[in-house]
Amino acid sequence: MFNKLIDILKANPRKIVFTEGPDARILEAASRLKKDGFLTPILVGNVSEVKAAAKEYKFDIEGIEIIDPETYPDFENMVAKMVELRKGKMTEEECRTLLKKSNYFGTMLVKMGVADALLGGATYSTADTVRPALQLVKTKPGAHLVSSCFILSKEGQNLAMGDCAINIDYQDTLDKDGNVVVTAAEKLAEVGVETARTAKIFGIDPKVAFLSFSTKGSGKGGTVELSRNATEKAKELAPDLDIDGELQFDAAVSPVVAQTKCKGSKVAGQANTFIFPCIEAGNIGYKIAQRLGGYEAYGPILLGLNAPINDLSRGCNAEEVYKMAIITAALK
Repeated sequence: MFNKLIDILKANPRKIVFTEGPDARILEAASRLKKDGFLTPILVGNVSEVKAAAKEYKFDIEGIEIIDPETYPDFENMVAKMVELRKGKMTEEECRTLLKKSNYFGTMLVKMGVADALLGGATYSTADTVRPALQLVKTKPGAHLVSSCFILSKEGQNLAMGDCAINIDYQDTLDKDGNVVVTAAEKLAEVGVETARTAKIFGIDPKVAFLSFSTKGSGKGGTVELSRNATEKAKELAPDLDIDGELQFDAAVSPVVAQTKCKGSKVAGQANTFIFPCIEAGNIGYKIAQRLGGYEAYGPILLGLNAPINDLSRGCNAEEVYKMAIITAALK
């Protein structure tokens, strides 16, 4: 899987900004990327502190660009750009203060084209990665939400699961008069389509199953109707994809069960892209696959943004940083 992503990066040179330059895990990954030569890292932080940390941990970062918000020559232009982006919502002084923080500063480097992608969150929350991304980079045209997926890999088999990290649940969006602007089903459908399109980057030919505790009307209540309606909306959004639902997990993956419960489906019994109706199911589901099934889990990979921006776990190690950097940059 990673050989495929590295080939993408070799053919399309890209820069990725790490917002936590002095962190030992970031430095180790950046040093390795520099040595490998297929992706250019940029480190955010005080230059002396970053270099001192690299020296302490014996990581070679010679030649890697380090950008300090406090001394960045284009900082005032960056402030002006952020004021424009946040017009009526933030003052110039508020923008200047936020841009002294590495998460906002790094996001603006992506917005202004200095970097192609961003990876952060080794020392701060997912919300602190997503918030500046939503405010500055914003969602792609036509996107109604930011979501996420995980890629799970084991012995050459790759699976995709979404959304397991961002959206707690799905509710209708209403206008000020109480009219439905975007339905919950349309949002979940969007998650399914975005997850499937991301899965393709990782060599997965997506067979998309919208999961439930019901298969084709066998159960009622809960999120059954949501998964069923999202399936139909997703088919309208992406008629080129193989999509089915609502499906129980056994019907989605077992050919024997599929023959019994939904014979003739192009997805049932062979699904590899799983869409969960809420975060509880998604988060529990991917962690069961990871911990009991022995799958490597990569993510969360953020979906729906105008640029590749991803979040690290605060418990990550340097290997995970390295691999997530490759994944993030390859998404562009």
